[in-house]
Amino acid sequence: MATFVLVPGLFLGGWAWEAVAAELAARGHRAVPVTLPTEAGATLASHADAVAEVLAAEGPGAVLVAHSYGAFPGVAAADRRPELVSRLVFVDTGSPESGESVETQMPQLDLLAGATGDVVPVPKEIPAVHGVPEAEHERWRRLATPQPVRTVTDPIELTGDWLRVPTTGVFCRASGLSIEFARTLHATGLPRFAKLAEPGVTFFELPTGHYPMLSAPLELADVLERAAKGEGSGLYDN
Repeated sequence: MATFVLVPGLFLGGWAWEAVAAELAARGHRAVPVTLPTEAGATLASHADAVAEVLAAEGPGAVLVAHSYGAFPGVAAADRRPELVSRLVFVDTGSPESGESVETQMPQLDLLAGATGDVVPVPKEIPAVHGVPEAEHERWRRLATPQPVRTVTDPIELTGDWLRVPTTGVFCRASGLSIEFARTLHATGLPRFAKLAEPGVTFFELPTGHYPMLSAPLELADVLERAAKGEGSGLYDN
């Protein structure tokens, strides 16, 4: 049995992982969806605190799964307590560098353009390309919450200790990420991409969009179970 700590992306809460968590539980695993603080004054550090508290409560050996923005508090928590994490799984996202914020790493999102006060409002829709069924889309409309501004503007502070943790990348092809794209990044020779080709780093691809916990929960649960076992392709296996 594995323990999975599931960290959501922007505007999402633990509710987004319900179907994945149920499937993992049906397979005999423990799944712990995390709901990050949503109050306007929440910071990236407070989100990292929330993840670190769950990891500490679960004890050593958890598989830490971070979707999208969740990579920021997820990596920050793993950097503090790498001994508690058996594997860090990035779901359709990359890893941040110390000093980066969501805003500086992903300026194309232009998150602050629509910010109101201390929060970024929830987008009106999930684009159709991501393949989210209407029932799940409606649930997203009801349950999604505004994102505290400081969680996307605060720079992440890392020691680099998280780099000792084995990692898996789960790429959702409809949103543009793939193993081939990861190879392109590694080929740049930039130090931040060196880990992509290290032993113990594995990858999966899913034929869906950026919200696989909503569009393909059973397939994502299967991939997470395999990732926990160290399965998946190496960067240059194919």
